[in-house]
Amino acid sequence: QVQLVESGGGLVQAGGSLRLSCAASRKIVSFKAMAWYRQAPGQRRELVADISTGGSTNYAGSVKGRFTISTESAKNTVYLQMNSLHVEDTAIYYCYADLWSQTVWGRGTQVTVSS
Repeated sequence: QVQLVESGGGLVQAGGSLRLSCAASRKIVSFKAMAWYRQAPGQRRELVADISTGGSTNYAGSVKGRFTISTESAKNTVYLQMNSLHVEDTAIYYCYADLWSQTVWGRGTQVTVSS
């Protein structure tokens, strides 16, 4: 069973940047998609960005142009570069992997953007 561990969250001022990382516990030979979701207090978990095995990316409208998802297969890691952060980006960010035969969630990392 693959495990995903997120890191890189923290407190940042509006307009600042953070890079989230999601490391897999073992090499991922193949995946259907990797993604980042987020959940703000009192709200539903929502898709932020995903990337397919072919490299196609998809972003929520609220983050398009500010966030970038990428993978580094050698490190079994997926990243979320977040620029021009808004207070509304405050949430717990979760990593997600669809590995064809199983889906895996990380435990999340808190991102707090202050005004």
